[in-house]
Amino acid sequence: MRTRPLNVALLGCGVVGSEVARIMTTNAEDLEQRIGAPIRLAGIAVRRLNKQRDLPVDASLFTTDAHELVARGDIDVVVEVIGGIEPARSLLLKAMENGASVVTANKALLAEDGATLHAAAEKHGVDLYFEASVAGAIPLLRPLRESLAGDKVHRVLGIVNGTTNYILTRMDETGAGFEEALEEATALGYAEADPTADIEGFDAAAKAAILAGLAFHTRVTAADVHREGITEVTAADVASAKDMGCVVKLLAICERDGDAVSARVHPAMIPRTHPLASVREAFNAVFVESEAAGQLMFYGRGAGGAPTASAVLGDLVAVCRNKLQNAKGPGESAYAQLRVKPMGEIVTRYHISLDVADKPGVLAQVANVFAEHGVSIQVVRQEGRGEDAQLVIVTHTAPDAALAATVNELRRQDVVREVTSTMRVEGESGA
Repeated sequence: MRTRPLNVALLGCGVVGSEVARIMTTNAEDLEQRIGAPIRLAGIAVRRLNKQRDLPVDASLFTTDAHELVARGDIDVVVEVIGGIEPARSLLLKAMENGASVVTANKALLAEDGATLHAAAEKHGVDLYFEASVAGAIPLLRPLRESLAGDKVHRVLGIVNGTTNYILTRMDETGAGFEEALEEATALGYAEADPTADIEGFDAAAKAAILAGLAFHTRVTAADVHREGITEVTAADVASAKDMGCVVKLLAICERDGDAVSARVHPAMIPRTHPLASVREAFNAVFVESEAAGQLMFYGRGAGGAPTASAVLGDLVAVCRNKLQNAKGPGESAYAQLRVKPMGEIVTRYHISLDVADKPGVLAQVANVFAEHGVSIQVVRQEGRGEDAQLVIVTHTAPDAALAATVNELRRQDVVREVTSTMRVEGESGA
């Protein structure tokens, strides 16, 4: 067995970083047996040295000079859990330039500029592993990257943000409004003090870009992902979904259609019989559909210090094994270079609620708007009468651009006082 330990530099010591440091230290003997050589923390980059940290590590390991740490010639692997674009990108590029392999949980950086990181890893002959960037502890990226490398993936569909899933779960179970459910999620620690990245869909969109890139062997960035958050989802939307036998979820949907791919994140109604409908609170679940393997489902805790650290440590073990064998894991696979479809070309369905005047001819006028845009109506339901009349319409599938144009035209109709809600409907024919 190799006697010199593999030196690991840790960038960040927050919720995830602390767990990584703790597990590396307390499970050192097991990790050594699994890797084939000892590993040791050679340095931990933090913003503040005087912060109280209850960790079983030597205080001398902490430094505020991350650039000096990654430039050291004796570092074998750099683990990055600080997040954000900079200085993370510069630090990781410097680490690879100095011969260190990289394990990162940085979904935002991978979704924005993963190509640069992959190119640097290739150039310097090092590994870039990032299982922890999507769905926490759930083994998802490695199956896409390795286990299904011989298969053809058609679709990836899932719940990849625990904060929004918790909020929508509470809205469904208690009838609470969005703000009330968000307050509860914040009080319980499921939502950050600034929850924008979660509730506006940025977090899920970054993950969708990573999933689409791996699944379809095509570079997909966060800018390619159609993104809508859940801030406009109302208690009335959730109640209307219940009436249809559905539940509202924030979905990440990545699909391949011939020589094109698409990636989108938005709230949608799915039937309560759909397996994703039963995914509650802060859990994540992802369906993968491929040609040979069929449907696969991955489920578990998608966030949190310990679950995410589990994914980081799994990557660390794999990267260290590669180092010992002078081997390298899989790099970027973007050979397909498929076109990324804009949202307007994607075929989907809508659930539309209209506040309308209660007088003869209203339904005919509304139906005519749908017909003019080539959108077929599946279900029409009227709720209330008089001044409180509401029309609820569910469409058949149509290009999203046609559905959006229909909604815009409805807003201009004199018989429509307000389009109170529009939401896509997914999963009628299974996952």
